[in-house]
Amino acid sequence: MGIRSWGIDPSWTLFLDRDGVINRRIFGGYVRNFSEFHFQEGVCDALKKAKHCFARIIIVTNQQGVAKGIMTASELSELHEAMQTEIMRAGGKIDAVFAAVEWAEEQPSRRKPSPAMGLEAKALFPEINFEKAIMIGDTDNDLAFGQALSMKTVLIKSEEKVNRIPDEIVSSLYDLIQQV
Repeated sequence: MGIRSWGIDPSWTLFLDRDGVINRRIFGGYVRNFSEFHFQEGVCDALKKAKHCFARIIIVTNQQGVAKGIMTASELSELHEAMQTEIMRAGGKIDAVFAAVEWAEEQPSRRKPSPAMGLEAKALFPEINFEKAIMIGDTDNDLAFGQALSMKTVLIKSEEKVNRIPDEIVSSLYDLIQQV
């Protein structure tokens, strides 16, 4: 059946994890600056097409490297600005980036799987309907985040062990967007 049966139209919202979806993930480490940030193959082309298929495209990312002192909040912001600039140059768009920078153990937490960043996105863009949204990620936390908000969920296959069951599994964002 696949995602074609979901009835996706330009009123839908696309939520994306960053590491492992937009850029190559550094397992056991952190992307600290834009020189360490490498787009996944086909991502910019996928985002160029996606801007015509979705009302909003939003990144939700856990980045505890800030809490750990591996990078500053300012450095993370600069990285995200450079990422968005490159995506725009390629013809794509990102409407907003939400980053949870606290420790994984910190409570209360904005970190996925908490739905906090999704609720923040809805506060910024009240037209978001989570039942007409897709969360794409490569971890259980990404899937749990989307499922907590009643979104469709898509898993990008990686070396990450995942126990949750997504609505769809693909090898890349590019592969998914080709199906829309």
